[in-house]
Amino acid sequence: MRIETIEVYQVDLPYAQGSYKLSGGRVYNSFDGTFVCLTADDGTEGWGESTPFGSNYIAAHALGVRAGIEEIAPHLIGRDPRDVERINDAMDEALTGHNHAKAALDVACWDLFGKSVGLPVCTLLGGATGTPLPIISSIYAGDPEDMRARIAAHRAKGYLGHSIKVGASEEEGGPLLDAERIVASLADRQSGEYFIVDANGGLTPEAALRMLNALPQGLDFVLEAPCATWRETLSLRRRTTVPIILDELIQQDQDVALLVSEDAADGIGLKITKSGGLTRSRRQRDICRATGLSMSVQDTTGSVLAFAAIVHMGATVPTSLLRCILDTRDMINIPTGQFHAPIENGGVMPTKAPGLGVAINRDLLGDPIMSWGRGA
Repeated sequence: MRIETIEVYQVDLPYAQGSYKLSGGRVYNSFDGTFVCLTADDGTEGWGESTPFGSNYIAAHALGVRAGIEEIAPHLIGRDPRDVERINDAMDEALTGHNHAKAALDVACWDLFGKSVGLPVCTLLGGATGTPLPIISSIYAGDPEDMRARIAAHRAKGYLGHSIKVGASEEEGGPLLDAERIVASLADRQSGEYFIVDANGGLTPEAALRMLNALPQGLDFVLEAPCATWRETLSLRRRTTVPIILDELIQQDQDVALLVSEDAADGIGLKITKSGGLTRSRRQRDICRATGLSMSVQDTTGSVLAFAAIVHMGATVPTSLLRCILDTRDMINIPTGQFHAPIENGGVMPTKAPGLGVAINRDLLGDPIMSWGRGA
């Protein structure tokens, strides 16, 4: 099997609930999605997606994704997509860094791989645990009681995890407002639920400590991405007993190794496009497994195609270490494809269809904006 053609598509993906608010005054109403189709010499198609969370979340943006793919794509024509490690070597030789550009190509290779052997991607990644994967909501920062209501609405849908956003400026109410958001969000906590308080790197150690000190005793949550830098995170780590999860600071494999060597956190948010695709996510999963770090398998955002990759990776994480997976279908409801994974019995299960198991809606994608092929 060889890669015959590579096509790139662009689709605007509006946020399903209007405006998504993060720390630092960041607001997102729509996301710029890039979709990649690899067609093999036998006509089989593999699909991947990369949809950055705006241009001021981490060092990634949609125009950069497509520029990166333009650099890489010619070097993949004629290669066997099932040689995923060699594909990643070729991408690294063509372009240093730029994980978001590499992610869509890597995921598309895994989709092709699975279809070529008639197996779901989770089987190729090591095998599914057979346990329903708990779903986590993504609750943007807002009025405390409104956040409480949105959590209740997701709870009613079967969500067992909730990621609540904090990081209010001093003008908005600062650490005291964030403490109120946490208290309200956990007010109706049910047995078996998992809460992430996520600052997306928007707190200084001082602000984080003020927020934590304002909370009543006994609240059960983890603090994700409290600070923007390693130094600030390590400073906070030494001064709190609240479990810390890293997200934005974990992009390369060596970042996980640094986390372990510095004992900087208790787990990671394993985001597939941030890590560079399923191949690199698999490496990071295995480092976490070897060192006892918990994982929430997510992505920055994305359509049902991104969700399918999340499900297949999440299905391979040991149940004792998997906290939840993010259902991007709750954020983006544009029908870019069909993927059968209903929320049942507390979670979702991966499809047994070959590859990612997504039937792409080509009519919605329109015409490719870039393409490469043999002889072109």
